[in-house]
Formats: sequence, structure tokens, C-alpha cells
Amino acid sequence: MTKMIFINLPVKDLDTAERFYTAIGCEKNPQFSNENAVSMAWSDAIVFMLLKHEFFSTFITKPIADAQQAVGALYAFSCEDKAAVDAVTEAAGKAGGRADVRDPQDLGFMYSRAFADPDGNIFEPVYMDMSAPIEAAS
Repeated sequence: MTKMIFINLPVKDLDTAERFYTAIGCEKNPQFSNENAVSMAWSDAIVFMLLKHEFFSTFITKPIADAQQAVGALYAFSCEDKAAVDAVTEAAGKAGGRADVRDPQDLGFMYSRAFADPDGNIFEPVYMDMSAPIEAAS
């Protein structure tokens, strides 16, 4: 069985969140979606579970953090090339998120940008040339 990761995110507006995640390239899985949650697959192994605040609260005992005010996590995910990093970041900005919440980073073998979703969660699409660090070390 493939190991997967499910990133559960509290969202204020489920419809807005679904439109945003569709715009950045995720696909909705209706089998695991309802009026309280939407399952959005980034890949076969990475799924964003968008949960209404009320529903999210049933899984936790602490208050929900306001991601517009504080950062609790940075979600990095790989892209196939620099153009894909740029494309997803630009799509995020056009879909109601904020593109380039920090300066882009280009280290030659690694390139990344960062964006925030409508709820303030920060994502870092990154491209890494996996052969470059090995060549640089020899």
C-alpha cells in the first residue's frame, strides 16, 4: 500500500476553499466530501482535507489557530520544474490567495516560492534538481 499524507486544514468557507484548491491543481474526491469537508488530492499520495471550523473542532481539544495572524506550519511540496513552481504560485494569487508571501528562493539546484491560501495557510512549492547536490559534493 502506498503511504499517504492527509493534511487536515480548518477553513472558514468550504466553497471558497474548494475553488482555491481546484485552481492550484487539486482534484476533488467526492467519495470523501460532504457538507462539512472536501477532499482535494494534490497527488496520489498527498490529500488536503478541507474541514469547516465546526467540524474540525470535533477532532481537537485546543482552539483553532488563526493562520492569518500566526504560522503553525509551512507546507512544502515538490513540483516537476521551475515553471510548475511559478504556475502554482501565480494560480494561487489569482484564485484568492496571496502569492509570494516571501521572496522567491533560487539556489540553482533548488527553486521555491511561497503562497498563502484564503485562510492564511502557507505553502511552499519547490523544485529540486536531485542530481545537483550529489555532483556538487564530489
